Amino acid sequence: MRYLIAFVVMALFTTSTYSQQVEIGAFGGGANFIGDVGKTNYILPNTPVGGLIAKWNRSDRHALRLTLLYAEISADDAKSSDTRRQQRGYSFDNTIAEASLGIEFNFWEFDLTNPLPQSTPYLYTGITYFRADHVWLKNGRASNLVNEGTNWDFAIPMVMGYKEAVTEHIIGAFEIGARYTLTDNLDGSWPEEYLGRREPSAEFGNRNTNDWYVFTGITFTFTFGRKPCYCF
Repeated sequence: MRYLIAFVVMALFTTSTYSQQVEIGAFGGGANFIGDVGKTNYILPNTPVGGLIAKWNRSDRHALRLTLLYAEISADDAKSSDTRRQQRGYSFDNTIAEASLGIEFNFWEFDLTNPLPQSTPYLYTGITYFRADHVWLKNGRASNLVNEGTNWDFAIPMVMGYKEAVTEHIIGAFEIGARYTLTDNLDGSWPEEYLGRREPSAEFGNRNTNDWYVFTGITFTFTFGRKPCYCF
């Protein structure tokens, strides 16, 4: 994690801070969970996600990006194609509020001072800090999962997208972003994170993998500020 933080900080200061272009807008779409409960599809949005996004374009190839997103996540063993999960019958609902800061890289030059159309695929990564509920089998494996306590933790976002300039001041994008979390208890499979002690009667699933969640959606951002001078 410390190497990722150092990389982000170094990228921010590799170019001058002369006139830059800022984007502010909104993100909307769907979320899905990947863990020890419910379906195992990597991309299958089933709950809503929305929030705000801001970018500071440091060059025509990369930008500092901040997102503030809120999502519901839900998983149900009854909807899984895994027979063992169907027989087990666990389900849960949770909410995620995340703040993410990092670097967005354009595959091609993206400079709105040049003639339209302008478009490019892009990648984003950085550091995400999020809040969710802890979940656990409070009444044993014969019961269902209960939300109890607050889970603050980090995640690593891995986002792929495609953006296009709609006008000189409006940019639309579609993206799919997986978050690898540093917790295994969004679904209640490892309650030691919440209880502070082992509770074998309430543990289940694969202890060797942490939880993931995926946001799929579209963004629209509005640009403003002086025309950028991308000087190195």
